[in-house]
Amino acid sequence: MHVRARAQDQRLPSDNQAVPGTSFRFRLERVRVVRERKEKLAQRELADALSRRSSTVAELRTADADLEHARAEQRIVTTGAGAVSAADLIARQAFLERVEAQRRMRAHELVQREAEVAERDAELATAASEHEALNRLRDRYRGEHDREAARRERNTLDEIATTRFRRSTV
Repeated sequence: MHVRARAQDQRLPSDNQAVPGTSFRFRLERVRVVRERKEKLAQRELADALSRRSSTVAELRTADADLEHARAEQRIVTTGAGAVSAADLIARQAFLERVEAQRRMRAHELVQREAEVAERDAELATAASEHEALNRLRDRYRGEHDREAARRERNTLDEIATTRFRRSTV
């Protein structure tokens, strides 16, 4: 009985018939994937540069506050009624100059960070446009492939309809 059931299964039509046409394969898929990774890396690098710039802005604000505080202390000491020694004035002036130098260094660092952000932004724009160009190319090729597959399928269906029509008229 078991052999007979197997023989009947072999005579049944199979659902595993060949599908007409070929599946879509984009020849530049590896390049597209590389460009996609490059774009994501550029996004991360831009985010890191923005983070560094914002921390530099915060450091510059702190340096500005320190400088303003040092200048206010200097004004208080120099306009005060009490006597101040020359060594104390020299030390305060040296401190004020050091705070001003730190503020200038932070301002220079901010200029560098701004340039880095602009560079990273340009790199991201380039990477994104390259990736998008390959995506558009892939979509165009897929559309052409789909149109060709539909054309072949229409031709096959037309042949089947013509054959059936001829058989029915005979």
